[in-house]
Amino acid sequence: MMNRQGRPSAPETAGGENETTTTFTGHRGLDHDEPLIYEIGDPAVSGVDIEEVANDAPALGGLERSRPIGLAGLSEPRAVRHYTRLSRKNYAIDVGLYPLGSCTMKHNPRLNEKAARLPGFLDIHPLQPETTVQGALKLMDELRHWLQELTGMPGVALSPKAGAHGELCGLMTIRAALEAAGDAREIVLVPESAHGTNPATAAQCGYRVKAIAANDRGRVDLDAFREAIDETVAAVMLTNPNTCGLFENDIIEIAEAVHAAGAFFYCDGANFNAIMGRVRPGDLGIDAMHLNLHKTFSTPHGGGGPGSGPVVFSEALAPFQPVPWVEGEHALHLHETVGEDDTAFGRMTAFHGQMGMYVRALAFMMSHGADGLKQAAEDAVLNANYVLARLGDVMTPSFDGPCMHEALFDDRFLKDTGVSTLDFAKAMIDEGFHPMTMYFPLVVHGAMLIEPTESETKSSLDEFIETLRELVKTALAGETRRFTEAPRLAPMRRLDETRAARQPVLRWTAPEEAEAAE
Repeated sequence: MMNRQGRPSAPETAGGENETTTTFTGHRGLDHDEPLIYEIGDPAVSGVDIEEVANDAPALGGLERSRPIGLAGLSEPRAVRHYTRLSRKNYAIDVGLYPLGSCTMKHNPRLNEKAARLPGFLDIHPLQPETTVQGALKLMDELRHWLQELTGMPGVALSPKAGAHGELCGLMTIRAALEAAGDAREIVLVPESAHGTNPATAAQCGYRVKAIAANDRGRVDLDAFREAIDETVAAVMLTNPNTCGLFENDIIEIAEAVHAAGAFFYCDGANFNAIMGRVRPGDLGIDAMHLNLHKTFSTPHGGGGPGSGPVVFSEALAPFQPVPWVEGEHALHLHETVGEDDTAFGRMTAFHGQMGMYVRALAFMMSHGADGLKQAAEDAVLNANYVLARLGDVMTPSFDGPCMHEALFDDRFLKDTGVSTLDFAKAMIDEGFHPMTMYFPLVVHGAMLIEPTESETKSSLDEFIETLRELVKTALAGETRRFTEAPRLAPMRRLDETRAARQPVLRWTAPEEAEAAE
């Protein structure tokens, strides 16, 4: 027998003459089988008493609601219980290790959160007079300074609100610089292992995308790159370390070839967490690079508002970066407009809406210091290589040699077991672990990308590693159903993810309405 959420319930006791029938709820101890709020609520119920208000003169111009809104109502205790129970079903970094590769789900220090909640930062408004936000402007200027020092690049645009937004900012700046020089180019080179937003960003800016193949070492094929680079290429978009978790050893040669052709070098900085304090991108010949503050500097993914993806620029591109930016020595202000003498291409967004992200990132930087940030990068690489070494004899690493901040495996170790990458990941849920990134990067068949980050201890890594080793052993022993039927212990059983993506049900319908529709 299945309960509402597809979890197996205990069978009902057969009712004999001296027996009672037992009805099972589907709960597992304190883990409640929580229905939808529409299933337990009633539109006629409210947690507060609100007096009826006469409205004889509606002001909605004929747009008044013609029928009740139908929102389910609950008493206050029931509402609190409902959302608390739902929150217990979340997996988060505060619960356990988050091995998602290419996402850097790292610990967010509580010190950062405390700083971000200081009233002067928490309550700031973008339309306040500049004289009332001098502290915030000083913080932004200090953050800019840290980013310049860490990357070795003079220009910094703080306004982009995410990594993809930063990519767009970088390509728009490159386009502005080329147009200012009267140099119309058509092509952007993108390695096959790049994030999907890279070719999308290039296309958004009007460029044709040309893919560059990888070699058998998981890095850009230098010969293929040299054959593709010419005077029609506007830029190359490269991730380093790349999405296979490997450092592009030929990056100096690539940069020299790009500049010799009159093009610009854009670097996807999503994986800066692996190299900060060890190498400065500006010293490698990079012209533009976005930095995901959540991946490298511990801000949340959004955090209740916009995220942040600042972009750093070389001396050649800095004059073309977008407004606004902070300037001045004593009385700081935002340079907001583009005048006749300005070369900035315009603006990416109306306001800097990410003050909370700026505060958290700078708190992380200042609490660690330059040496601490370097150690964080080193520990991230150390942890990933520890995972690679401890699992390399039972799982199949995709490439030879050490990795950077993430370890990449493929599905060859599951050959002839009847267990797929997806099955293996679902079984991890039953063991209390969030799955690693699956099927990415696309250049590796059945990819399993693991990034432990620097904040995991050896003991937590050992627990994770031993669990995966046992799962491999179980798969090789032929216990296929343990994988194909997983997860058994999650709030929801195995879902049809393909159908969910193609035929999503986004609106709850009352049973009687559903029956009438059929």
